[in-house]
Amino acid sequence: MNDSFKFLGLTIPRLSEIYGLFLILWGVLVSLATGSDSFTSWIPSVTGAPILAMGLLSRFQPGRVKVWMHIGALFGLIAFLGGVDFFRSWISSGQPFEPLAAGISKLMLLVTGGFFTAVGVRSFIWARTKREEE
Repeated sequence: MNDSFKFLGLTIPRLSEIYGLFLILWGVLVSLATGSDSFTSWIPSVTGAPILAMGLLSRFQPGRVKVWMHIGALFGLIAFLGGVDFFRSWISSGQPFEPLAAGISKLMLLVTGGFFTAVGVRSFIWARTKREEE
């Protein structure tokens, strides 16, 4: 019996753990590789930490998974919205990858944040449909 939504064989809490860890590592690596002391280079890490935490809390408090995953989805949406700044850079200067690391990070947040949010919404729809069927 399939009692939880899965995407590519991963539950949403597990996907949250992986995505949150990815964002944290991205922010650390980009900040160290570029020698940036700007807070903005750490934005992926700052958004990834709560996503990772919500995934872990879902594992250790399965009775509250709905709450934790809604909070995690909110931070995924924040990551996506942070990535939308890629277009502002593109429109204002015509050079969205200037500086290169910032442009790549914004594009990464746009794509992965949008993806994570879309998968989260699909899981919420699945859960609601399942609950209505029971």
